[in-house]
Parts: sequence; C-alpha cells; structure tokens
Amino acid sequence: MANAKYSPRANAPHKSRDHYQELTDRIIAALEAGTRPWQKPWDPSKAGGPSMPVNAATGRRYRGINTLILGMSSLTFASNDPRFCTYRQAAERGWQIRRGEKGTTVHFFKQLTVGDHDSPDNEEDHTRRIPLLRSFTVFHASQIDGIPAFVAPTVEDAPWRRPEAVDIILRNSKAVIRIGGDRAFYSPSTDHISLPPESAFKSPQDWASVALHEMSHWAASPDRLNRDLSGRFGSEAYAREELVAVLSSLIIGTELNLPTDIPNHASYIQSWIKILKNDRREIFRAAAAAQKCADYCLGFHPDYAASVTHSADTEPQDEERSLAA
Repeated sequence: MANAKYSPRANAPHKSRDHYQELTDRIIAALEAGTRPWQKPWDPSKAGGPSMPVNAATGRRYRGINTLILGMSSLTFASNDPRFCTYRQAAERGWQIRRGEKGTTVHFFKQLTVGDHDSPDNEEDHTRRIPLLRSFTVFHASQIDGIPAFVAPTVEDAPWRRPEAVDIILRNSKAVIRIGGDRAFYSPSTDHISLPPESAFKSPQDWASVALHEMSHWAASPDRLNRDLSGRFGSEAYAREELVAVLSSLIIGTELNLPTDIPNHASYIQSWIKILKNDRREIFRAAAAAQKCADYCLGFHPDYAASVTHSADTEPQDEERSLAA
C-alpha cells in the first residue's frame, strides 16, 4: 500500500468563523461610513410595504439579532417580500434555490446543559447552562423558484397596523405623557414621557414613531423591564440604552408600518462604534434587549398580543428545529 502524501493543509487546525465579530465588523463599518444599517429605506405609506422578516416555511417571525440581520438585506426592500427559509425547507416544499445564489447567515441561541444532573447524597444539582450560538443559512424568496407569490397582510389580518394602533398602545400602557416644549424625552425621575405637539412634526406618523421611541425608554424603568437608566448623556451606559431604544423602535415601527428613521445625536454614532469595538457581543445583547422591549410595548395592543406566541430569544427550540430540518 502506497504511503499517503503529507499535506500541511490537511493537518492545519481548523479555524471556525467568528459570527459575533463578522456581524459587529459589518455594523461598525456602516456606522463609520455615516450610515445606520438598521435605517428602513422604504416608504411605509405605500401599501404592501415589508413587514417583519418571517420564515417562509413556518410563518414565524424572526426575532432579536435576526430581525436586524435580515432587515439589513437589500433583497427585502427590492421585492417588498419579507420571507426567508433554509435550503432544506425550500426543497421539502418543492421550491428550488437558484444556482449561484448567496444566502444570509442567521443565528439562534441554545442553552447547553453540562455537568451531573443527579448529584450523590441528595446534594444540589451540579449542572451549568452554557449559551451556544448556532448559525443557519437562509435564502430570500426572490432567490427561490417555485415559491408562491407573497400576499401582504391586509388591515383585517393585521389590525395593529391601523392608524389608531399607536393611540391604543399608549393608552393601554398608562404611560404618563406630557405634551409641550421642543424636546422629546423620557424622565426616569418623574416617570413621564415628554413630547412636542403633533404640529411640530412632519406627519402624525413621525409623531407616533418618536412617541414609541420614548416609550421604549419608558419600558426600561425598574418596575418594568429594569434596564440600566443611570448613564448620563455621553456615557457608555447612555449609549447602550439609546442603542436598545433605537433597535426597539425599528422593530415596533416595522411591525406597525411606521417610519423608523428616528434622528440621533451625532455623538451617539461614535459612542456606538466605541462600545461595539470593545465587545463583539454587544450588538447581540442590544438586539435581544430590544426584542424584549418591543414585545413589551406591542403587547399593549390586544390584537397584536393575541396574534403572537412570545418565546424567549435564548431558547427558540421550535424555531431552531424548523430551521435545521
């Protein structure tokens, strides 16, 4: 038997991809170029505009960091179709990914339990739960042959997209809102939202978007979602909270078909770049917190609350199985 030839490449250690770093680098590059990658570049006033990214096979919404990843895809905007799915999901339904198409990587967290489940002598359980990041490749509907045409939901299908939806959410939240002045802000010390009058905005939709952005800060109070509101303007803590509120506004605005281009102070961009460079997982944490915040705020609309099953971003077993299948 002939000896196999030695190949340095075959013996070289395999270097796994760092998905945290890849996405963080992509967002930092956009911010440094002066672009907020989550800004929605379509006109929400046009009927049939994109809704939240959904799985074409299961109909379930993507959540957390995947909302941001898929929302950044130009394919979503080019076709007004929010659907994605894996190669196998498409094949199982007789759809075909076109040759040469490049997919998009999405991520799901799974809690891995390690250690002894049954400790001797009735001692306490010596197990640990370790977060495990799993990645899947999905393709947009425009990359798939044979997929049925997308039919945008009507207002009967999604009544939370009616013009009165924001009033319903604000009223049911029982948030204290004071109208007047030329600034929009949430005051933790007095637990109230301050907003300029609607006449100060370009449209009622712009007023509603800013109101929901401030509501995202309101939701952070200790007796609600309990995020850190101690940071002063210009601090890293302040920048982190603003990033969560911006991403929450993106999720809420997209779901309600409202503008998501909330103006941000120029210093926020530099602060976000700094915290993302210091921690490659920060954008994942911010997106998870933003999803939790958006769920909380949208939950004040009874029709929306009835339409979704809220599952934890850290343990999406059903969604993970449907993607891996």
